[in-house]
Amino acid sequence: MRSRAEWYPLKEVMIHRPSIEIEYAMLAPKPFLFERAYNVGKAIKEHQRLEEILKGEGVRVRRLESEIIENAERSEDFRRKLIEYITQNVHFYGKVDEVKAAMQDLKKNLERLDSATIFDYMVLEPSIDLKTDYENRAVYPTVYSNIPLANLYFMRDQQAVADSGVIIGNMKRDQRKKETEITEFLFRNTLGVSNIFKIPSNSHFEGGDFMPARDFSLIGVGLRTDLNGAFSAMHSGMITTDEVVLVENPSYDFSKEDNMVNMHLDTYFNIAGDGIAVTSEYLASRAKTTIYGRSSNGNYERVGETTLLEYMRSKGFNIIDLTIPEQLAYSSNFLTIRDRRILAVDVKSVISRLISDGAFDPVTEDIVKRELPKIGENIFPERNDVSEAGIEYVNAELIELTGGYGGAHCMTATLNRE
Repeated sequence: MRSRAEWYPLKEVMIHRPSIEIEYAMLAPKPFLFERAYNVGKAIKEHQRLEEILKGEGVRVRRLESEIIENAERSEDFRRKLIEYITQNVHFYGKVDEVKAAMQDLKKNLERLDSATIFDYMVLEPSIDLKTDYENRAVYPTVYSNIPLANLYFMRDQQAVADSGVIIGNMKRDQRKKETEITEFLFRNTLGVSNIFKIPSNSHFEGGDFMPARDFSLIGVGLRTDLNGAFSAMHSGMITTDEVVLVENPSYDFSKEDNMVNMHLDTYFNIAGDGIAVTSEYLASRAKTTIYGRSSNGNYERVGETTLLEYMRSKGFNIIDLTIPEQLAYSSNFLTIRDRRILAVDVKSVISRLISDGAFDPVTEDIVKRELPKIGENIFPERNDVSEAGIEYVNAELIELTGGYGGAHCMTATLNRE
């Protein structure tokens, strides 16, 4: 597995089709880290369309659940490891003897269950509280799901594939911590990846903050990836570019303190082709950037400080500037298929949906409504400067799925770019 630059031809990705775990998030979107509730049935169709587009572009698509289920059916050794994983993550509570008996039954019963059901247990992580009904001399269960992995379809964040291997992240929010266990389990036991570095437990790193650009790599630092995590990734041995640049993810003056719109680098910045970056110039000019150069002994040493905007210009990149409404509607969260060809969100429809659903706080909504008339119909990616830069785009819509805070870039784990 290797990814040297965001504009290199995309050969292989991993995705996860939203399933039963998403239905829990619709009950309480905000605690599940979602921006808004959405129609799950329509969202699944959007995800199916995303897969069709990728395959039509010649990309090999691996689906997380299919990889696990098919390998469990094909390999007894893999199925044994999968069952062992489930027994460690399904918990029983109650009287000691009843819990012990239930655990013994679970191990026996898992041998009989189909692999699809076992996969559901991976993403739901159920717990069973065995309560005693003394009057009827019976035990009855109350079933909980510890934290259903509703964000799992954002497959970018659990890991990052760099030029020399895979960096398994350590996610900051409790709602997402278990996701890296599943993807690491898959990489090691199904895909046979050996070049793996795991971010230590005292650090946080998420894949949406990593962006390779051939001669240099960008790592965003902010709400999700911290400095310890960025340094761990930089010194992991998986990144070998000439420079690694740590970018402090910025925010608007009007943003709330915990504004998840700027939680990752790819929520306000992306690379559409060799020498073409798409970002909010306002945010990029506020993004403090520290440059680390690779020394003769292979270590990275601090060599300077600038802003993200100036750094990209110094590397010869032209900038396509995003307005506030465009940036808030996931314009930069496109997926580059190859040099100057991107898979984009239907930005116009997403902006309309965000306003109609009341997703913005009052201050932000007022700013968006004041900015929209100035933009008119010239909205990314349907803009003159985009076409003049030679950028082609495919519209993936994703109007429902963006309700989880992310677009096509967030929803795909790059496995190979050549």
